[in-house]
Amino acid sequence: MRFKHYNQQQTVLLPYSFDDLIPQGHPVRVVDQIVESINIQPLLQAYSKEGNPGYHPKMLRKVMLYAYMTNIYSSRKIELALRENINFSGLLL
Repeated sequence: MRFKHYNQQQTVLLPYSFDDLIPQGHPVRVVDQIVESINIQPLLQAYSKEGNPGYHPKMLRKVMLYAYMTNIYSSRKIELALRENINFSGLLL
């Protein structure tokens, strides 16, 4: 029998870009475009300058909107999706 070459330890010359891995018509791109178009200056002014820095509000909105679009409501399931689902990971950049 003949098989295609398989080497799990093979490295790639350049790292993958999430832009290459997510199809052009995918809903995660729509969520990204909509949230990027929203003016959040009033929200940013409400944040305190003290304490440890938090996650950016745009990134959090993208994650929550896409999670709700895909019927994921549990924070633990959202966390799991962020670690395992390439579409969620594309929102973190």
